[in-house]
Amino acid sequence: MNRSGTITDRIRADLCVIGAGSGGLSLAAGAVQMGASVILIEQSRMGGECLNTGCVPSKALLAAAARGDDFAAAYDHMRGAIAAIEPHDSAERFRRLGAYVVFGKARFVKPRFLEVGDTSVTARRFVIATGSGPRVPDIPGLDTVPYFTNETLFDSAPEPSHLLVLGGGPVGVEMAQAYRRLGAEVTLVEKGRVLGRDDPELAAIVRARLVEEGVTLHEESTVTAVGAGDEGGVALTCQAGGEGDGESRRIEGSHLLVAAGRRPNVDGLGLDAADVALSDGAVLVDRRLRTTNRRIYAIGDVVGPYRFTHTASYQARIVLTNALFRIPAKARYVAVPWVTYTDPELAHVGLSEAEARAKGEEPRILRFPFAENDRAIAEGATEGLVKVVATRRGRVLGASIVGRHAGELILPWVLAVKQRMGVGKLSQAIVPYPTLSEASARAAGSFHTPVLFGARTRRIVRMLQRLG
Repeated sequence: MNRSGTITDRIRADLCVIGAGSGGLSLAAGAVQMGASVILIEQSRMGGECLNTGCVPSKALLAAAARGDDFAAAYDHMRGAIAAIEPHDSAERFRRLGAYVVFGKARFVKPRFLEVGDTSVTARRFVIATGSGPRVPDIPGLDTVPYFTNETLFDSAPEPSHLLVLGGGPVGVEMAQAYRRLGAEVTLVEKGRVLGRDDPELAAIVRARLVEEGVTLHEESTVTAVGAGDEGGVALTCQAGGEGDGESRRIEGSHLLVAAGRRPNVDGLGLDAADVALSDGAVLVDRRLRTTNRRIYAIGDVVGPYRFTHTASYQARIVLTNALFRIPAKARYVAVPWVTYTDPELAHVGLSEAEARAKGEEPRILRFPFAENDRAIAEGATEGLVKVVATRRGRVLGASIVGRHAGELILPWVLAVKQRMGVGKLSQAIVPYPTLSEASARAAGSFHTPVLFGARTRRIVRMLQRLG
């Protein structure tokens, strides 16, 4: 609005997308190229968290640290990676595609009407794609000390002598390894176990590497207070085994990174005015990704259930099908992969062994170690394994891989879970030699080993040989 409180610009479109992160950009690009008129609203930076404060800078920093770069070179590489990708996500590119790009904070004032500064927007369909922000735990004293989250870490480019990391999920673990390799002392505190969402057998391999490289881990440890260090910096008071249950210790460091999870960005959107309901802080949607206002959809981190860039892009395709073509497509999450980009990498899709048993399965567990893979041996990177969870008849329920390039190797297992494939199809594939992909084929083939090389098969072969 202007100073008199009146709207100075009114725009209308077929589709209004709120948020120019990965999901919003995928949706806007697809819709405008399919012939829809599109308004794209972003309150901060095009590309959202993934480009500016998440996937791209963190992976660039990990790569630079693995090369042995120093802090200055690592940050230069990170900034260069962002700059190289930025034009693809820029407002200029989307305007060239035909989208109307508006910068500012969007706020619904009616179920089919929102405002962005002096601009009012109406559309046939809206999509909330505002992402998530770092969750900052309610710990006494945390608000009295400086700390980083992923939103501030990469812009600030600190050079810590001793980095304290609060949280042992993927972000915390990745940054712990990166900064340790860049030369900082690193201490990580996790209230449960490190990478607790992943298969314990494979997560233990990543954990062992962190310890080997000098990262100090305090697992099953609760931070009960935060304050200034005796000689500057930050100090954490931790209780082993949970609050009040075990030994208390004080840990001091030069800098603190809070990596304790994510929370959906819904504040200030005026969702009540739009008749959009929340559930546990996230926007409530049905399987078609419609909110409680059927003309408003929501995708990405603001919805969940998986807060990954690739999930947001998948959800964008579901909304395109529903909103533009009126085909009732539904989101299905049976084959959502995720990767932790440590060294070694840790990748997963489908059910874990524990989840399969909890669903009443008596799974066959198939393993193949990188130590028996010729490519891994040739490259001196034999740490890791492929672990597959299958039914008794051989249908693939899930898979986890830890080792070099695990994120690249997980794709065949994503297809296997999604298509309800049996391990036989993977074991019969012709795999180029020598590649790490052979480890997956060998894991699949191990399902048939007991029968193929068993006593019954040997009797049949001897009999056939006697027949000439």
